[in-house]
Amino acid sequence: MQRLALFDLDGTLVDRQAAFSDAVADLCHTHSFTPDIEHWLLTELADRANAADFTRLHDTFDLAVPGTQLWQEYVGLMAAAVTRRREVLEDLARLRAAAWTIGIVTNGASDIQRAKLSATGLADLVDGVAVSGDQEIRKPDVRLFELAASRCGVHLADGGWMIGDNPAGDIGGGHQVGLRTIWLRGRPWPDNLRAAHHIVDDVTDALAILLNETE
Repeated sequence: MQRLALFDLDGTLVDRQAAFSDAVADLCHTHSFTPDIEHWLLTELADRANAADFTRLHDTFDLAVPGTQLWQEYVGLMAAAVTRRREVLEDLARLRAAAWTIGIVTNGASDIQRAKLSATGLADLVDGVAVSGDQEIRKPDVRLFELAASRCGVHLADGGWMIGDNPAGDIGGGHQVGLRTIWLRGRPWPDNLRAAHHIVDDVTDALAILLNETE
């Protein structure tokens, strides 16, 4: 089996939820938005956000600021707010030093996901990135995994690992393309989904499993 590790981004390598709350609060403060607008943002964008959501925001509340401007501001605020842990970067660097190929396969709008990768330094540690917004396909669609592998310069047929927190998207999708899987415990597990090969509480535990594979 080749040394390929594909990682989810939000909820796996970075904490989207903390950054999301901060970004929404900052956006609302900047524009003096009322509490009902802030509540709308926190509710409607809880799982994911894209430019069309800010067009809906503009139209719903008849805002003076264009939706496109609000989206770009939000992207910048998310990139500024999202954090990565030093030990995660260090372990990813150790994987690369051990001749692992590292990829990111993530659902989301291309501009915001790539902004997060750049701001956190993760972009410098991966060989390829596939974002659902690139092709308008989402995990667990096998085509997104194939795109990630292609951008890493490898083939899924040669095996590897998928690491993520979403049971259906990350683990189910990983199984569909023949990858071994590591699930970050947290979300409810569907009754009909095949179990992950490993279950961990933190991405550093997943990285430790991969590093042990190297030894």
